[in-house]
Amino acid sequence: MERVAFKRKGDFGDGPSRKSAKNGGGDSPSTKPKMSFAAKMMAKMGYQEGQGLGKTGDGILSPIEVKQRPQGVGVGAVKEKTAQAKAEARRAAERRGEEYEDSSEEERKARRRRKEITGSESASGASTPGGFTRTKVKYRTAADIEAAADGLHVPSVLKSIIDATGKETKLLTSAAGLMTPLGGTSSSETEAEKIAKRARMELEAFADAWNEVIDRKKTSEVEEEQLQREIDQQQQEIRKVQGVADAIAALNRLDLNKPSTADEASARWEEVVAQLETIEFEYRNEIQRFSLSDAAVAAIHPLFRQEMLDWEPLEKPMHLVPYILRLRTILGIDRDTLALSNGGDVFDSVRQHKSTTAYETMIYTLWLPKIRTAVTNQWDPHMPTALIALVEAWKDILPPFVYHNVLNQLIVQKLSTAVQSWNPRTALKKKHSVPLPHVWLFPWLQYLSSQHTDPRSSSGLLADVKRKFRVALDSWDLSRGVMPGLENWREVLRGELDNTLIRHLLPRLALHLSAQFKVDPSEQDLEPLKQVLKWNSFFKPSIMAQLLLAEFFPQWLNVLHLWLTSEPDYEEVGQWFTWWREQFPDEINAVRAVSEMWDKGLEMMNHALDLGDLAKTELPPPRVGPERPVAVPPGTPKMPGSVTKEPRSARREVVEETTFKDVVEAWCGEENLLLVPLREAHETTGLPLFRITASATGKGGVLIYLKGDVVWAQSKKDKSVWEPVGLEESLVLKAEGK
Repeated sequence: MERVAFKRKGDFGDGPSRKSAKNGGGDSPSTKPKMSFAAKMMAKMGYQEGQGLGKTGDGILSPIEVKQRPQGVGVGAVKEKTAQAKAEARRAAERRGEEYEDSSEEERKARRRRKEITGSESASGASTPGGFTRTKVKYRTAADIEAAADGLHVPSVLKSIIDATGKETKLLTSAAGLMTPLGGTSSSETEAEKIAKRARMELEAFADAWNEVIDRKKTSEVEEEQLQREIDQQQQEIRKVQGVADAIAALNRLDLNKPSTADEASARWEEVVAQLETIEFEYRNEIQRFSLSDAAVAAIHPLFRQEMLDWEPLEKPMHLVPYILRLRTILGIDRDTLALSNGGDVFDSVRQHKSTTAYETMIYTLWLPKIRTAVTNQWDPHMPTALIALVEAWKDILPPFVYHNVLNQLIVQKLSTAVQSWNPRTALKKKHSVPLPHVWLFPWLQYLSSQHTDPRSSSGLLADVKRKFRVALDSWDLSRGVMPGLENWREVLRGELDNTLIRHLLPRLALHLSAQFKVDPSEQDLEPLKQVLKWNSFFKPSIMAQLLLAEFFPQWLNVLHLWLTSEPDYEEVGQWFTWWREQFPDEINAVRAVSEMWDKGLEMMNHALDLGDLAKTELPPPRVGPERPVAVPPGTPKMPGSVTKEPRSARREVVEETTFKDVVEAWCGEENLLLVPLREAHETTGLPLFRITASATGKGGVLIYLKGDVVWAQSKKDKSVWEPVGLEESLVLKAEGK
């Protein structure tokens, strides 16, 4: 039976082989291998077999190979660059005209260089036995050892023993090669050589010990000099401390506590101050280290306490100041009053230490209570001279916080009370009137902080003065002329005063001119106009011009027209025109609008001259403002006296004095607020209470009472506290509940 041999799957040929079998059992010379899809696409893009990728053929020739790193091996343990990568790098270098060297080539060159260096070293060492170079023996004679050791004397016997060794009188200084047999010498040593060797070693050791002792001696001398200097410094310090102790003991021996007369007190002060000045001069650099300031304060404290008992500050402002000025350095005053002496602001100064010094404590406990009593009980704020002299005398030697306390807690409060009690409307009507505020307040402005000297501040002394002027201007009797002292405040209040005058006085001047003034050629009363023109210096010419344009010129032109239409005497009219023009200051007449009004009057007069008798019917009336009808009784001759004047008693309005409550009510009306009386009284002052509120129901807002010309409002945080407030935006916010 015939066996059939089966071929394994791998034994069969591939596709082309089967095709060739179908074609006759062999490959035809014209048959080409079939190209893959990728090869076709690359051929279409211009790739040629055997060249690199890319348009210029600079790319790689073969696919990128991957070299696997053994598991668990880090980077650099194996050479990961494949042969294909090296070939591509070499081909790229050749294309650039460079010589390619990989890391292996560099390593081979480095090994070659190390081998050459190692070979040269081994060749040089081969000439000596054992492969090392023999160290040359260095020799030193006994004279060299003696010269190297400073102060060492080697006996001549010892020198002869040492110098007898060897062929020459030399000494070995190194042990290298001693035990190595030299050419021509025997291994056995003679007794003389042993003695020489031992002597040599002992001499070397002795020389080394000698040098060590010499170095130790020099170090000891330097340390001795340093210790001596320290001892001298300590002794000098002891003498200095002893001197300070003796000086303080001398001060303690002075009996300063017993009462004495004025002359005896002056003598004691002079004695103590003289001793302290001596201590200050001798120990001026050690004042702080030895706490001499405390000792100086302790020395003058008994005398200072006795002087404070009988001292009248307002009568003797310079008392004790000369003594303290002489001791300001030892008392430690310079550092604390530096800001004051240089003209700085004491309120901006910062204390450099947390606790008070002995001098500050003495001033605070003895001097300040005396000043507080004098300012509170004896000083009249309307007479500032005495207290200003006291402040000037002591300001350079007072601690800053004490100076601040005197000004803000004592003087400012007293001045504030005086300003609140000042009523501009009635101040000069009193039988015993006090000086105006500028007389007693201006001298203090140089000492006060910006809170009290800035006219734009919402609180402070100037704010109280502005509030007073606003209230006074609302009710000032214009027939009294300019408010006394107002001119002096212009430089201090500056623009704030101008705004106040425009808002509060200018409307009243216009009303006064409208109600009280009449143009009457027959019996002209200029007093109302003069009363208005007295305020001319407080307003700009343009503002006064607007006032006259509104209240004077319409009436004046109407009267002029009436006169020109009633058979006038033109010479008299011309004199009347010139007279009126002279009544106004030149700066007002120079205003363009006022000049145009005069030109209109002159033009009307010329027009009437041109018309002649026709002026009675054809002269057009002036067109400036509302015309004021002037009553002319029938049958009255047309002369300057033709315009009759009403009796002043009939024309003058009754001017009632306005109270501060009326001013507050008017202000509330302007701010759309309600002033509601509560029919209750303040528990302390007994004054009636009111409520200022923005609510139509009369609830909410803020409670107030009126004392003099000041509004006192209840604090929202503490109902028992009442604070002075002005008729300003802050009161509006409180009334609105904000």
